[in-house]
Amino acid sequence: MKQLDSTGMKRLHREWRRKTDARLALMVEGVQGPFNLGSMIRTAAAYRVEHLWVAATDTVPTNPKVGKTALGTDRYVEWTATETANEAIGLARKAGFRLVAIELTDQARPLDQVDLSVPTCLVLGHEDRGVTAATLGAVDEVAFLPQLGKVGSLNVATAGSIAMYEARRQHLSPPAP
Repeated sequence: MKQLDSTGMKRLHREWRRKTDARLALMVEGVQGPFNLGSMIRTAAAYRVEHLWVAATDTVPTNPKVGKTALGTDRYVEWTATETANEAIGLARKAGFRLVAIELTDQARPLDQVDLSVPTCLVLGHEDRGVTAATLGAVDEVAFLPQLGKVGSLNVATAGSIAMYEARRQHLSPPAP
């Protein structure tokens, strides 16, 4: 066994890209940490997120600290900054996306039980406060990431990465009805 060289990696990724044309988008509400946003952009580029809405924050992809973590991958993800989450929600809906917030609430369902096979925009919130109540009331569904350890929550960039992975996993192998 040997690691793939750059040509081998390109072939592998091209093969996987051909397996789905499902639409996936991302909205982040109030995320302040530039390294969190940069990490989410890098993951979004890896999972072919077609659009990123950055809502209710001054931290945008052009911030040099965001770039330190994104490492140039921001050129692969189209993005729009909005003053409010409501504006971003409207734009995502207009683009044809169903909105699924990733948040710990009393009515959230485990993410792997949520159908992400339709055009989906995953919504993640502020590092400490999460997704606002107004946004939770405006999304189509709320999901959570089941955790088994003694830690009650995850870093927003980590949660976003897991959610993007689950969406693409479902696109490649849809859940049984």
